[in-house]
Amino acid sequence: MPTKVRVLFLDATDAALVRRFEQVRRPHPLQGDGTLLDGILAERSRMEELRESSDIIIDTSELNIHQLATSIIEKFSAPETAGVQVTVLSFGFKYGLPADADMVGDARFLPNPFWIPELRLQNGLDQPVSDFVMQQPGASEFITAFGAALEPVMAGYQRENKRHATIAIGCTGGKHRSVTLVGELAAHLRGLPGVAVSVKHRDLGRE
Repeated sequence: MPTKVRVLFLDATDAALVRRFEQVRRPHPLQGDGTLLDGILAERSRMEELRESSDIIIDTSELNIHQLATSIIEKFSAPETAGVQVTVLSFGFKYGLPADADMVGDARFLPNPFWIPELRLQNGLDQPVSDFVMQQPGASEFITAFGAALEPVMAGYQRENKRHATIAIGCTGGKHRSVTLVGELAAHLRGLPGVAVSVKHRDLGRE
């Protein structure tokens, strides 16, 4: 019986990698007479083909060792009954794009609840914020169109045996609009055949 192999690629932002090398006071093996960043860029160039062919990419920039272990366990212990395991992720653009996102949607075309005093301290999981976001012109149309565009993608992933995908939706801070839209998109994707969906909110706990 052939062994099924899945390739896991651990990534991080340049800033995170520079910080890690500086903490241990070691040069990058590829930097030569250049800077740490030169070495990191050289490594990225060498690893790009492997990254592109990997089955799973995890952005470790903001993860501690325990969070990384949990993420790996989630990826590799997921039920094999679904054709593709989809993580729908909310994030804030001001904190950077998720390195492991396969597709990214932008919720910044909607009015920001942050500027509504009674909504500012709430988030997209709270009903008043969710109602406000989904009542805005274009919100429902975005979910319908984005969900419809993903349907052939999910079917194609299953045909190509791509078993994991991360779909990210961002807003400015990752607390209001993106959180609401992620919940709506996840509900849509759960109705697709062979698709198992989990939801994560990367920046919801930030101050």
